Amino acid sequence: MEIILKEDIVSLGYKDDILNVKNGYGRNFLIPQGKAVIASPSAKKILAENLKQRAHKMAQLKKDAEILAAGLKGLSLTIGAKVSTTGKIFGSVGPIQISEALGKAGFEIDRKAIAIKDVVKEIGTFTAVIKLHREISVDVAFEVVAE
Repeated sequence: MEIILKEDIVSLGYKDDILNVKNGYGRNFLIPQGKAVIASPSAKKILAENLKQRAHKMAQLKKDAEILAAGLKGLSLTIGAKVSTTGKIFGSVGPIQISEALGKAGFEIDRKAIAIKDVVKEIGTFTAVIKLHREISVDVAFEVVAE
């Protein structure tokens, strides 16, 4: 089933992408939730016209993302966590904690735009990938320390 996304979906694609998904996923989840529409010929024409009109705005969004990426480039975060005597963290450090630490540093980043490769369950230095735009992502180093 061919669909047009109406919003960014982290594991699937970005807004206005034309994708092929399984029939059940499109019909039972994406379309009823308002996250996608069926990619009919008329919907594709409307999408093409909207993309032409939005080209200037998209260029501005990309420019803003590049400026934000330049600010995040050399940033190093420190996140405090409760630790057992063996050095294991109670729970784990995830995108929510990184988003809060970025907020304290003056950057408002949505937690859904932050990806961590491995589950962080111990003290150390790790890297998170922040997806600011379709074409722009930044690696941010963060250190987990004992509180």
